[in-house]
Amino acid sequence: MDYWFLMTGAIISLAGMVFHGVIGGKIYTKNINDSDMQSLTKSLSLVSWHVFTLVLFISASTLIYIAYHPQFAVAAYPIISINLLGSILFVVLGLGKHRVLLRMPGAILMGVTALLAWLGVW
Repeated sequence: MDYWFLMTGAIISLAGMVFHGVIGGKIYTKNINDSDMQSLTKSLSLVSWHVFTLVLFISASTLIYIAYHPQFAVAAYPIISINLLGSILFVVLGLGKHRVLLRMPGAILMGVTALLAWLGVW
């Protein structure tokens, strides 16, 4: 168990959460509201955006908890999984029709969080 890997992963996830939820959230909300999408599509898109922000918060919170309570290290595995799979999703979709995803930091943010969490409990 490595406290610093876990805490570094948590800090990265928290920084991502703040940037994504506050700065990115304002930009995204304006773009969505100004679009000509149907209202249901706008609403679902905003929910999806903020669910990702919540994933970052839960990842950070869980890693901090594990860093101080190593007996709960098993709780890191869902965090590792969701971040690894999210990173892979960014890359796979980005290599397909959604190239813009490769320019976004999501794959790196989630991949690094997964790696640090794994190193922290390994």
